[in-house]
Amino acid sequence: MNLNFRLQTEQSATEGLPLVLIHGLFGSLDNLGVLARGLKDDRRLIQIDVRNHGLSPRAQEMDYALMAQDVLDTLNELEIDRFSVIGHSMGGKIAMSLTALAPDRVAEIVVIDIAPVAYTTRHHDNIFTALNAVTEAGITTRSDATALMRQTIDEEGVIQFLLKSFHDGEWRFNVPVLLACYDKIIGWQPLATWDKPVLFIRGDRSPYVADEYRDALLTQFPQARAHVIAGAGHWVHAEKPDAVLRAIRRFLAL
Repeated sequence: MNLNFRLQTEQSATEGLPLVLIHGLFGSLDNLGVLARGLKDDRRLIQIDVRNHGLSPRAQEMDYALMAQDVLDTLNELEIDRFSVIGHSMGGKIAMSLTALAPDRVAEIVVIDIAPVAYTTRHHDNIFTALNAVTEAGITTRSDATALMRQTIDEEGVIQFLLKSFHDGEWRFNVPVLLACYDKIIGWQPLATWDKPVLFIRGDRSPYVADEYRDALLTQFPQARAHVIAGAGHWVHAEKPDAVLRAIRRFLAL
């Protein structure tokens, strides 16, 4: 599947491998925009909408092998051979899955606030409830959607993030398929060892990269490094963009 993408190439970004940016669940290619703005002078950037998100095609199936293959299909269309990847949350799992499908094409990856493990806690059930409530009510304006979603979601920032994908009364992510495939999205199939550089960035207030995951992480990625951002949660790149960009730039030697 060829995905919707945004290609950014500054005149100054003539050296180094292209850098693929992959968003998380309920997101779009705009979600890592703060990172793109900080890196566009140094690398050719490809921001993508993953399947069932943004303006990319919709499909009934969603798992990490399929989503990683979508990225490869898109890069093949762009005639990009080797590349580096930055992924947040679900996008981080897609980035890690690329190392199994194309181990020699991926040079290095940055994984933001997710671990290569299967999670058992369902963090998004209230979000699905709110999204479906908006659809079932036939709401067409963001103000009305906001009022209804506040009945289910306590965090205003989460509501505003979701509404970035609400256009003309429609969600730009495929809510029924995301719900049907949710166990696969929070799940994980362990990968073969990939012995190339990996940077895991996590917020110190986030539960997604716990110490108990260390062994599983190092088994799959023995060259992994960790960088913890103080005072940040799961949306660490949005909460502390300068600190995240500094860590990425050091890792990529920019």
